[in-house]
Amino acid sequence: MEIPFNQPHQHGPELDYIRDAIQRAHLCGDGYYTKKCHELLAERTGAGKVLLVHSGTAALEMAALLIDCRPGDEIIMPSYTFVSTANAFVLRGGVPVFVDIRPDTQNIDETLIEAAITDRTRAICVVHYAGVACEMDAIMEIAERHRLYVIEDAAQGVGSCYRGRWLGSIGHLGCYSFHETKNVISGEGGALLVNDPSLMERAEIIREKGTNRARFFRGQVDKYTWVDVGSSYLPGEMTAAYLYAQLEHGQEINGERLKWWNMYHRALAPLEEQGVLRRPCIPEHCTHNAHMYYVL
Repeated sequence: MEIPFNQPHQHGPELDYIRDAIQRAHLCGDGYYTKKCHELLAERTGAGKVLLVHSGTAALEMAALLIDCRPGDEIIMPSYTFVSTANAFVLRGGVPVFVDIRPDTQNIDETLIEAAITDRTRAICVVHYAGVACEMDAIMEIAERHRLYVIEDAAQGVGSCYRGRWLGSIGHLGCYSFHETKNVISGEGGALLVNDPSLMERAEIIREKGTNRARFFRGQVDKYTWVDVGSSYLPGEMTAAYLYAQLEHGQEINGERLKWWNMYHRALAPLEEQGVLRRPCIPEHCTHNAHMYYVL
C-alpha cells in the first residue's frame, strides 16, 4: 500500500466559499476573501499588518526587498532549512551566513549568532523548525544591540506560540506558508506579517508591483503610479476563499494533528529510553502546532 506524503485537510465550507468568490465576480486578488483572511490573521497574531501572498517563498522575497538587502549584505540563518530561506536573499545579491543548529530543537543556536555578525550583517532570519519556536527573546536582544532586522521564517509555524506570542509576530517581519504540505493550506499561498510600523506602507507598494495602488483604493491619492521596486505577489481570490475556510478551522486542524503527534510521542518513548533514537524536544515555554513528527 502506498502511504501518501500528506493528506490535505478539507473542513467543509471550502467549496462554498470558492463558489461565492466566483459569484462576487472579483477573482484577481485583494477582494472579499483576501480581506477576511487579513482581518482574521491580524486578530489572531496581533501583527500590525498582514498581507496574503502567493507563497511562503514570496513572503521571504518581499522581506528581502523591505530590508533593502543589497549585494554583499550578509543574512544570518540556520544551516538546516529549506532553500527558500537562502534564495530570497541571494536573489538580491545577499550572502547567506549559516549558523549551526541546536541539538534539541533543530533551530538556530542563538548562542552562536553573535560570533557570526560582521559589519556587513543586515539581518537574522530565523526558522521555526517543525513549528517549534526559536529562542526569540535572546535573538531579538542580539538584533537590537547590533541594529539588525529579524525575519521569522514561520512557514511551518502557523498557530504555534513562543511565550504566548504567535510565531511570525515577534520579529520585524514574519513569513507564513499555506502550501499543501502545511497544516492550514490554500494549495499554494503564504502571508507576510509586518510588525515594524515603518515598513507597512512600503510592504503594500512592493506587493502591488511597486505602485501605490492600495493608497488609491483608500482614497488617499487621486491616481496610482509606479513609486518603488516590486512585483506581483497577490494570490487570486479563489485561493483566498479556500484559505479562509481553513483559517476558520485552523485550531481544530492543529488539535487533530496534535492527537496523532502525541500518539507517536508516547509510542516511541521506549525506543528513546533504549538509546535507539531521539524524539522531538518541545521547550516548556513553546506551544507547537504538531506540524510534523520527526525522529533522530
